[in-house]
Amino acid sequence: MQTLAVVMERPEQLALRRLDLVDPGAEDVVVDIAWSGISTGTEKLLWTGAMPPFPGLGYPLVPGYESVGRVIEAGPRSGRHIGEQVFVPGSKGFRDARGLFGGAASRVVVQGNRVKPVPESLGREAVLLALAATAHHAIVAEASALPDLIIGHGVLGRLIARIAVALGGKPVVWETNSVRLTGAEGYALRHPDEDQDSRYRTICDASGDAGLMDRLIARLLPGGELVLAGFYHAPIQFAFAPAFLRELRLRVAAEWREPDLAAVQRLVVDGALSLDGLITHAEPFENAPSAYRTAFGDAQCLKMILEWRA
Repeated sequence: MQTLAVVMERPEQLALRRLDLVDPGAEDVVVDIAWSGISTGTEKLLWTGAMPPFPGLGYPLVPGYESVGRVIEAGPRSGRHIGEQVFVPGSKGFRDARGLFGGAASRVVVQGNRVKPVPESLGREAVLLALAATAHHAIVAEASALPDLIIGHGVLGRLIARIAVALGGKPVVWETNSVRLTGAEGYALRHPDEDQDSRYRTICDASGDAGLMDRLIARLLPGGELVLAGFYHAPIQFAFAPAFLRELRLRVAAEWREPDLAAVQRLVVDGALSLDGLITHAEPFENAPSAYRTAFGDAQCLKMILEWRA
């Protein structure tokens, strides 16, 4: 069995290739992908070659961890059934390339316990569930308060802000790019130069900019927390004295867990969380090379998706 997949041959070289799939086992499902999203965080680092050492990293690789499709084969111990629409967080089931993260393909073989059923009504917006779950994981943690300042108004920053509002928060979002200084839904949005005097209890950085640490620490209240929700290829460093004076609490938010995915699905189904307006660009899979360049280089592109079905 074969698939047509996006393959990063090496940094800044991407192609569509036919790959052999592994044979599915009793615990696996075969999924025909309808849509896959392009991440402007981790996948951009893979594209540029700036990705820090990471388990399974190597080229050629199939990127993508935001895919939605339909189960066409289900092993007897997979826990899934044929016809289900499911979210696929990636796959390692390729013979000729590494699956990091392995979701950008027309068909995948993946363990049934890794895919999650999603409502048909979500359609292509279901590709956003992983990022929404990541946003939820970043701000809902034991002994942490909801963020009152969020850095970055890209798709992750918007999801963090929308989820914070859905959970009763009233955050401020900073954005320096004038193209992205629109689209706030229930929260304040401003350029940081317009917010010179405010101090915050919890700051969540979704920018991935390691050079912002001192500036953000300076805006914390005593005992405040700085949450790193982006993915940083440069070392994180900051001046010790301001952090010491504030008794800074620093938390690094990792990838989402199953309870986060369940929580955001409930918020969406209940109408508390909207995913509208976040997918700004879509291209047929044949245009994958140009789609990736647009996703990584156009500030007006919040989320680019590839369409795999006719």
